Amino acid sequence: MRQLLLLRHAKSSWDDPMLPDHARPLNARGRRAAQAMAAAIRDLGLSPDVVLVSSARRTLQTLEAISPFADSPLVEPMDDLYLAPWPRLLEILRRAPETARSVMLIGHNPGLQDLALALAGAKGMAGANAAAARRMAEGFPTCALAEFSIATPWHDLDEGAGRLIRFLVPADLPEAVL
Repeated sequence: MRQLLLLRHAKSSWDDPMLPDHARPLNARGRRAAQAMAAAIRDLGLSPDVVLVSSARRTLQTLEAISPFADSPLVEPMDDLYLAPWPRLLEILRRAPETARSVMLIGHNPGLQDLALALAGAKGMAGANAAAARRMAEGFPTCALAEFSIATPWHDLDEGAGRLIRFLVPADLPEAVL
């Protein structure tokens, strides 16, 4: 079994209207949420072998806030992940090294939520974690984490190929003072 972790970047700042979207940093609330999510990731023992992260400043800062991991994953910042639609995210995941047991993708909405819903498929909406899947369908807030179990090789990843294990949002975490 493989593990896929989909993490939306933490809350970003809109303080400087002249700043290009790609360059927007995290705001204080986003930094707190990322630190709380980092604690949850550690407590759950989640440690990716590969981290694919959008090259946007807010995603890189989210990665920095949730690091370090128990192991030292291969980290690959990618311009292609910036605001990518879900089919593009799926293409990128299909190129993950077959030796990778766990992959984390840190990206943006709406692509990330759409990918999560596509991976869960119709059976995910009625399966063991149907409540979590429905909650994920209602929204994928900043710094939310969806964990999937994947039975296929990365190159065969497709719609309906994921089993949703959990969906965490910062509001679920006692450490997140938002």
